[in-house]
Amino acid sequence: MRITTSSAGLAAGMAAVLAFSLSLPMTRLAVAAIDPVWLALARGVGAAAIAIIVLAASGSPLPARADWPDLLAVAAGVVLGFPMTTSIAMRDAGAAHGAVVIAILPLATAAVGALLTRTRLPLAFWLLAVVGAALVVAHTRLTTGTLTGDARSNAWLALAIASAATGYAAGGRLAPRLGGWRTICWGLAIAGPMMAPALAWISFRDGLPAAGVAAWTGFAYVTVVSQLLGFFLWYGAMAAAGIARVSQLQLAQVFLTIGFAAWINDEPIAPSTWLFAAMVLGVVIASQRLPYARPRQPSTIPGRTL
Repeated sequence: MRITTSSAGLAAGMAAVLAFSLSLPMTRLAVAAIDPVWLALARGVGAAAIAIIVLAASGSPLPARADWPDLLAVAAGVVLGFPMTTSIAMRDAGAAHGAVVIAILPLATAAVGALLTRTRLPLAFWLLAVVGAALVVAHTRLTTGTLTGDARSNAWLALAIASAATGYAAGGRLAPRLGGWRTICWGLAIAGPMMAPALAWISFRDGLPAAGVAAWTGFAYVTVVSQLLGFFLWYGAMAAAGIARVSQLQLAQVFLTIGFAAWINDEPIAPSTWLFAAMVLGVVIASQRLPYARPRQPSTIPGRTL
């Protein structure tokens, strides 16, 4: 089903943000007992298996040749790059700290999206995006003192931002043509078979992880929700409401993630967090009131049937 209105797109975007806000806490649960490289490969292969079944059952057409560069960017960015870098980072960093660093992602996504689509965004958008990111940084400096964190973990998180921004923007550009769910399904279908040999080799060499219920629950969530279902909503939202507008909804994700990190991972949370959350949400609301060019809605999906 295609999301066709801006209001529905924004609602779908917020639902996706809620789903994604659990990704780091669930990854943190998983890597407590599962090797992060195995986790990143296994979630991609597992989600790819589901995606291939969905594509085949729906008779989805093969993407047109012009769509492959964006699909490769989706596969590299959000199927392999982001899961791998965040899994490694969560081995040493807390989920709350990771959420704060990754809070710059909406600005990065909007910037890459504007570059890919050759879109000029209002100056007010960039000012609000910078204000939102600055509020998140200020919150961390004033309440947790963990902005610097571990240098190695922060380097992995920086790579995560670059990977996700590229994958989000490429998928957001492609989704108006393929639809949100087809975009992530084809990205997974491309990356999954390439990741499978590495997963099989690691599993043969080291055996399957000896993990408990909590770790496997985290694995199941990041495989089915973070890697697949959340993107059904996310890319569909970008197709309907635009990359820049939808990307700014993710500014609220940092505080949702911090809340889930406190609940799921028993990480401390400062009371002033909610004050900063209100200010960041104000930035998000203000960004929604700016004039944006309406994304084009193609009427057909070219290609051959799978």
